[in-house]
Amino acid sequence: MTARWRVRPGPPGTPADRAAGRLTRRLLAGELARAREAALAWRNGLAALFVGLLGFGLVKGRTDVSKLAPPYDAVVGVILLLCLVFGTLGALLLLRAAHGAPTGVRLPTGVPAAAAALHLGDHMETRRTVRALTRGVALTIACGAMLVAGVALTWYGPEKEGPRVLVRTPAGQVCGKPVRTAAGRLLVETDAGRVEVRLAEATALTAVDSCPGASFGP
Repeated sequence: MTARWRVRPGPPGTPADRAAGRLTRRLLAGELARAREAALAWRNGLAALFVGLLGFGLVKGRTDVSKLAPPYDAVVGVILLLCLVFGTLGALLLLRAAHGAPTGVRLPTGVPAAAAALHLGDHMETRRTVRALTRGVALTIACGAMLVAGVALTWYGPEKEGPRVLVRTPAGQVCGKPVRTAAGRLLVETDAGRVEVRLAEATALTAVDSCPGASFGP
């Protein structure tokens, strides 16, 4: 048995219904402009934030990533790459939210249909604007956080170890970081402290990447 549905007119509209309809129409007519204004404000605020971060960069620290010990140098490189990607995507989304997509509007024929379609199109564009603004803000903030993390690792990460020198003498061997030479003596920074070696007593002097074991003075 097939059910039959009969559509009947609803109750007549009350003054409150008409007032709510007019309010809804005004809200729909201005929501896109309000969303664009919010996007412009967020864009300007985030631009000011990044200007502050660049000003913070005036506090100088280590600037050469190649001086970092592995794997911190690679980590900083990956962070800066992600910062570039997130910053680019965030900027594009903020521009999309503030100025809209570079497309034209096609109106249907008929004035009433055109007006209805215009309000509906503005509402859908507002939703896309808010979505782009939300994602753009999140990506831009993530970009700033990664930039700060990359700078912090560059400043405070462990420094790559420099070349080591291995000095062999009849009394033993000394291995460590050369500090200075003066009056025929070589000062070496070892794990146990600084050791002074007379170069005239050295039987071999070799540059090494790392010390083979415990070092001791002659």
